[in-house]
Amino acid sequence: MAMLKDITLGQYYPADSVIHRLDPRVKVVVTLGFIVSLFVISTIPGYLLAALFLWLWIRLSRVPLRFMLRGMKSVFFLLFMTVVFNLFLTPGETLISWGKLVITKEGVRIASLMAIRLVFLILGSSVMTFTTTPTRLTDALESLMRPLTRLHVPVHEIAMMMSIALRFIPILMEETDKIMKAQMARGADFESGNIIKRAKNLIPLLVPLFISAFRRANDLAMAMEARCYHGSEGRTRMKPLVYARRDRAAYLLLLLYLVLSVVIGRDLLHLSSLFFPGGGV
Repeated sequence: MAMLKDITLGQYYPADSVIHRLDPRVKVVVTLGFIVSLFVISTIPGYLLAALFLWLWIRLSRVPLRFMLRGMKSVFFLLFMTVVFNLFLTPGETLISWGKLVITKEGVRIASLMAIRLVFLILGSSVMTFTTTPTRLTDALESLMRPLTRLHVPVHEIAMMMSIALRFIPILMEETDKIMKAQMARGADFESGNIIKRAKNLIPLLVPLFISAFRRANDLAMAMEARCYHGSEGRTRMKPLVYARRDRAAYLLLLLYLVLSVVIGRDLLHLSSLFFPGGGV
């Protein structure tokens, strides 16, 4: 039950900050640019630059770092497995060996960098969802993907589905928490026993959860039909997306960061070899 409260994906954190006031299209582009940069840089100075950019991004959003790190608990298992696989399955110069288990110097380097990339990726993406409402995020995705309409891609429907999915995540988490409390009040045990027993104990939880999810989806569909929703055709917005001066400044900051990332990744590659011999990841 404590783990459900740590899932912050899809939640909006209300605050009065520069990042909250940015155009949602800017936040989507900045997030995508930051994610791409994480797979381009492979030097220590490059990761320090990414950490500085991420720190500035979080600082300006005024979202408490403790609140953002709480969401990392839900992906700790994925992070742990990523580190373990890279640590023991990467060939190279042996550092430590226990029988068939071997830790190599290259494995330590790759596991460390992959862990940093995953943490930065999740934190960077979280800033966008914490500072953007699902409605504004839908408008941003639809606007950015609008050129695909010439290829007959249902842009509005795709953006709407992504927005509804994000909005349903905290709702389903709250519903799961209520069902777990109700089942535990009836004597259900979700924490004791081995993995197989725990999986069997989840059946009384999953069945009502799926029923509730289908019921909510049906209610949403009926509500949209009752309001004569017909997709993007003839649809207007109460708050149209318009770029402001701060949005252009954010684009310039992103461009500067990407240029510095490329320059540092090329010209200072020899600096990283002093710490991580063997080149980039």
